[in-house]
Amino acid sequence: MKIERKGQAGTMQSSDLMVIVEPADGLVIEIESTVKKQFEHLIRAKLEQVLAKHGAENARISVNDRGALDYAIEARLETALRRAGGLS
Repeated sequence: MKIERKGQAGTMQSSDLMVIVEPADGLVIEIESTVKKQFEHLIRAKLEQVLAKHGAENARISVNDRGALDYAIEARLETALRRAGGLS
């Protein structure tokens, strides 16, 4: 998968997250979260699972989480990837 441009999805409301995907050299994942101490490892695992599923390797993924559940993380990331030109 090739990330062609910046793409984003989500909101900054409670129980949601904002995901921004940009082209990069290598894979970089940045996570800010209101529940970072407790759940960063689970958020990162879900992001990595979705990225592996779609073969994303050269992207900067910035996440600002407000307590989103797994299904929301997956949906927001897939939408941002699609908007970045990475999914058809």
